[in-house]
Amino acid sequence: MRPSLRAAAGVVGLAMATLPVQRDRVGRREAGVFTSVNSLPDGLHAPAWVVMQCGALGTAAAAGTVAWRLGERRLGAQLTAAGGMSWALSKVVKQVVRRDRPALLLPGVSVRGSAATGRGYLSGHAGVATALAVTVVSRVGVRRGAPALAVAGLVGLTRIYVGAHLPLDVAGGVALGLLVEGGVTHVAEGATR
Repeated sequence: MRPSLRAAAGVVGLAMATLPVQRDRVGRREAGVFTSVNSLPDGLHAPAWVVMQCGALGTAAAAGTVAWRLGERRLGAQLTAAGGMSWALSKVVKQVVRRDRPALLLPGVSVRGSAATGRGYLSGHAGVATALAVTVVSRVGVRRGAPALAVAGLVGLTRIYVGAHLPLDVAGGVALGLLVEGGVTHVAEGATR
C-alpha cells in the first residue's frame, strides 16, 4: 500500500475510533473488551512492562539511532520522525478529546505499576509502536517486518492490561501511528525523487 493510502487509512481509522468516544462513560462492548484483557493474571506484569517500552518516545530515538549507525540513514530519520511526531500529536489529541483513564471511568480496574497520568484517549504508546513498526515494514516488507507488527499489537494490549488505556484509546493510537508513518514516508520518498 502506498504511503499516501496508509495516511488516508489512518485518518479514517482515527475518525472511526474517536467518534464513539465519550468523555464521561464507556460503552458496554468496550468495557467488556477492556475487562477481558485487564483481568489477565498479575504475573504477566513484568513481561508486559518490557513490551510497553517499545511504544515509548525514547524507543523512536533509539531505533532511529541504531538504523543510522547501521548505515540506514533515511530509515533512521524516518523512525525518529514518525515515532516522535506520533508521540507529540498524541498529546494534542488528548487535549482535544479529554477522555480520562480507565480507573476514573470504570469500577474494579487493575492498575499495574505506576498509574498513568494525563488523559486516556488516545494511546501515545500504541501510536509510537505502530509508526515504528509500519516504517520498518515499508522498508523491509511484511514478511521480514512481521515481528515489528506483532510487537506493536502487543504494546496496545499491554496498555489495556496495565489499566492505562481503553480499547478505543489503543485503536486511536494505532490509527494515528499509521497516519503519521504514511505522511513521513510519503515526504521521505518525495525527497529522494
